[in-house]
Amino acid sequence: MCDDGDMPLSDDEQKILSQIEQQLHETDPDLANEVATTTVYTHAARNIKWSVLGFIIGLTVIVLTLSISFWVAFLGFAIMLAAALYFEQNMRKLGKAGMNQLSMRVGSGGLRNAAERNPFLRRFRPEGPES
Repeated sequence: MCDDGDMPLSDDEQKILSQIEQQLHETDPDLANEVATTTVYTHAARNIKWSVLGFIIGLTVIVLTLSISFWVAFLGFAIMLAAALYFEQNMRKLGKAGMNQLSMRVGSGGLRNAAERNPFLRRFRPEGPES
């Protein structure tokens, strides 16, 4: 066993694994791309975004309806509470390792490299040495 507790693959197993990966890329390239780019933490991060949106919607409902109807404002509070609990639940699933992985992903290929991927933004990139 290795120091980190993982068993290394033998040469035959590595060859079989690479053949399986190659067949997957040939038969379903979209699935292969999705599997390559999706992590364990992607689902929890997506749920966190939805819960923040729900919290904002609940807050908006409270602000807009508190003077009109107490019960509708209370419904907005219930939406906010549910969104906050959903946020907390998914933050626990994400954990510290997931937050580190997502921040590294955003830092390395997210916003910094947007200009290289988007031709419209490339126009506004300063000329000269990389900053």
